[in-house]
Amino acid sequence: MKEYVIALDQGTSSSRAIVFDRRGRACATCQKEFTQHFPKPGMVEHDPMEIWATEYAVMTEAVTSLGLGGADIAAIGITNQRETTIVWDAATGKPVCNAIVWQDRRTSEYCDSLKAQGLTEMIREKTGLIPDAYFSGTKIRWILENVPGARARAERGELRFGTVDSWLVWNLTGGYTHITDVSNASRTMLFNIHTLEWDEELLRLMGIPRSMMPRVCSSSEVYGQTSLLGDNVQVAGIAGDQQAALFGQMCLEPGMVKNTYGTGCFLLMNTGSRPIVSQNRLLTTIAWKIGDEVTYALEGSIFVAGSVVQWLRDGLGIIRSSSEVEALAGSVPDNGGVYFVPALTGLGAPYWDQYAKGSITGITRGTTVGHIARAALEGIAFQTMDIVEAMQKDAGVQLASLKVDGGASRNNLLMQFQADILGTEVVRPEVTETTALGAACLAGLAVGFWSGLDELRGSWRAERVFRPTMPSGQVSRTIAGWKDAIRRTLSE
Repeated sequence: MKEYVIALDQGTSSSRAIVFDRRGRACATCQKEFTQHFPKPGMVEHDPMEIWATEYAVMTEAVTSLGLGGADIAAIGITNQRETTIVWDAATGKPVCNAIVWQDRRTSEYCDSLKAQGLTEMIREKTGLIPDAYFSGTKIRWILENVPGARARAERGELRFGTVDSWLVWNLTGGYTHITDVSNASRTMLFNIHTLEWDEELLRLMGIPRSMMPRVCSSSEVYGQTSLLGDNVQVAGIAGDQQAALFGQMCLEPGMVKNTYGTGCFLLMNTGSRPIVSQNRLLTTIAWKIGDEVTYALEGSIFVAGSVVQWLRDGLGIIRSSSEVEALAGSVPDNGGVYFVPALTGLGAPYWDQYAKGSITGITRGTTVGHIARAALEGIAFQTMDIVEAMQKDAGVQLASLKVDGGASRNNLLMQFQADILGTEVVRPEVTETTALGAACLAGLAVGFWSGLDELRGSWRAERVFRPTMPSGQVSRTIAGWKDAIRRTLSE
């Protein structure tokens, strides 16, 4: 009996591999950070070969640390940083340039031109997205326009595009399989979320040859196999990191909501079998497809969340490690009137201001590094609140509870403040690695490792519930201060 599944969790700052058993417990975790490249202001890149090398290393290390081999692994699931764009040579597997990361803003002017041409509604109707440098389509176009020889090679059918999931599957299968799943395809601004096909009109608009695009599969099926663990192991589950977290949190019914506190923050609401077109500047996206059934979601994206703590460490130098931020923030009783809007790479939902710059307001002679640290954490929670408000309006439902995961969800001060300003319960699960768990579950379902969704539901357990304690008057004053800080920050 194969008693384990392995999740490859390829994130923005590190590659991880987690081995799960049948009870959904993480038995081994390995992680390696990789280099962040910032060639110019507003540009963020990764080396695709380093992404693959680190992911391969942690996969083999996680398996061997338990004394296991490929014969013990039922399936591999993949979850990945979304929108990050890789273009490579189909014959050699060599990337034509560095990966352009989802945070990268180099295509902002082109996105402005799409809006000026009146194309926003057409794009949103087809893809559920709005024109923004965040998504993959404009990044592909930039590569074809700016990498010498890339357009000619693409038109000859020599180049392949993929989000990171596609890149990993290509390498796992020795260049045999060029696929993606619906959740990642829905983040490219090139995929029609209603017909479930690459949209020819959008491909023509951005000058992208159809031959570059991967075949789009469901989120839970056998895509191919890898021999890199000794015995052949089936690669059988894929979901973009936020959709994987929604699945891993067992938000399987319409109206259920999760927030992942990672490099960015991503709030998703399951909307069931129908896509809801947002009236409040949220995104409509595909959550997953299992069998013939497609599940949709509303999403609000916060570009800077946990990375603001990294900035406190690396940019300001007020902490030596990210783990110190909770104690520093807790050294003061409140924010002292200081508000930190972390628009370090623009503002995402519901503002979508790609030219906004970060701001810290309310500084006085009495302001300390503790106030700034606390304001930074509170800024994460306030941005989440803004998206919850928009989501409730779109869906016409009041949030009953918020399931949370990701690294910053372990910060008790942040989670309590989140519950206070939302006025609702914030629920943290026993397994906070829900992104990886979601990928493992999708892979396990595809190969019969788990019998079905009911078995998976039964394995989800809460570790702690944070309930609102802040007096309502204080909540109102605190929120009013944030709204003022946002008005001061927006570029228009």
